[in-house]
Amino acid sequence: MREFRRHLYEHYTKEFSNDEQFNFAYRKVREIKRFYWRLTIYFIVNTILIISLLNNDYFGIGYNGATYGIFDLRTYSITIIWGIFVLIGAYRVFGRDLFFGDDWEQKKIQKIMEKEAQNKNKWE
Repeated sequence: MREFRRHLYEHYTKEFSNDEQFNFAYRKVREIKRFYWRLTIYFIVNTILIISLLNNDYFGIGYNGATYGIFDLRTYSITIIWGIFVLIGAYRVFGRDLFFGDDWEQKKIQKIMEKEAQNKNKWE
């Protein structure tokens, strides 16, 4: 698969080698893809880690009497610290426009107006 992507990228770079817009878009898409992979790994690893810590407490197999309860901060400490780094990565990839972009308000108004127009036409 990696060879196919490399071949595809080389094909496109030959065709658009002077196109800065394509190169920027390609790098941006690659960064977004990497972010989503890291986010997936974050959720999988932390789910396994929390379940394992809570099971150790439930079955009493913790080492030296260490207990990690459901309300204990030590249970979630790695998740919280790693989550801060994930948020920093999201800000780096998506920037300030993570939730509300520059034209978000205009798009939302347009969408609501279209929906109202469809509902109005529906009953006529």
